[in-house]
Amino acid sequence: MSDEAAETDLGHVQRMWADDEASRGLGMEALVIELDHAVVRMEVTPAMVNGHAIAHGGFVFTLADSAFALACNSGGTLTVAAGADITFVAAGRLGDVLVAEAHQRRTFGRSGLTDVTVTREADGAVVAEFRGRSRSLPPR
Repeated sequence: MSDEAAETDLGHVQRMWADDEASRGLGMEALVIELDHAVVRMEVTPAMVNGHAIAHGGFVFTLADSAFALACNSGGTLTVAAGADITFVAAGRLGDVLVAEAHQRRTFGRSGLTDVTVTREADGAVVAEFRGRSRSLPPR
């Protein structure tokens, strides 16, 4: 397979998503899966709202992390999170649909940086900014 064909074959990451019980269990839907880019959406359900009547930050983080995983695995090498940071900008509320858009920014050696912006679908307001650090695993 040519390098160009390898870059456009995303079957491996689509299979990874199909096997992702955690994301599916939270009702996440992958809208876009492309090389170095992914978009995932999730509705905030009653089980995701905290004692302040807003979306629990852990669920917002999980949404961003799922988009991050798709983007950083899109190149075909098994890649895992080495760390991540999130900044919460605005609150999500019950019934809001949140959209996480991930862009892999840089790879260097076996490491990478991926940025994810989480927005509220209804008005485009930024809910959170996430930066994930990834590490590709050597072939077995």
